[in-house]
Amino acid sequence: MASKAQLETDLRAAMRSGDEVRKRTLRMALSAVKLAEVDKRGELDEAEILAVLQKEAKTRNESIAEAEKAGRTDLAEASQAELRIVESYLPAPLSPEELDRLIRAAISAAGATGPQDMGKVMKELMPAVQGRADGKTVSAAVREVLGSS
Repeated sequence: MASKAQLETDLRAAMRSGDEVRKRTLRMALSAVKLAEVDKRGELDEAEILAVLQKEAKTRNESIAEAEKAGRTDLAEASQAELRIVESYLPAPLSPEELDRLIRAAISAAGATGPQDMGKVMKELMPAVQGRADGKTVSAAVREVLGSS
């Protein structure tokens, strides 16, 4: 997991090496972390830093989609380079098989019997997939499994 100190160390290394894309991306990420710290009025723990980095990755994905829609391949490529850097600080995403296994374990732990128990299952599941799967994807997969059971 990424820590603020690691981001700062990597920023200094990028500045020394002259890697402009990495430097710019890490500066934006650290700026977002510091803004979140100001909003919280205290230091962020690793889970909160992870949430900020996920938000940064989501922003990059949206930028890529908008740039491609506008036919600006140069902007899309720049955002993709930034996205790769941000994703290097995020945990590896869950495979569909791992997600399915976690969903089934959460369903049995929550004692869910149908779609009406979706909230219980999500409450049980989200801490296990935090940072490794998108909430929308998890919700859709849980709905599918509960609907078929």
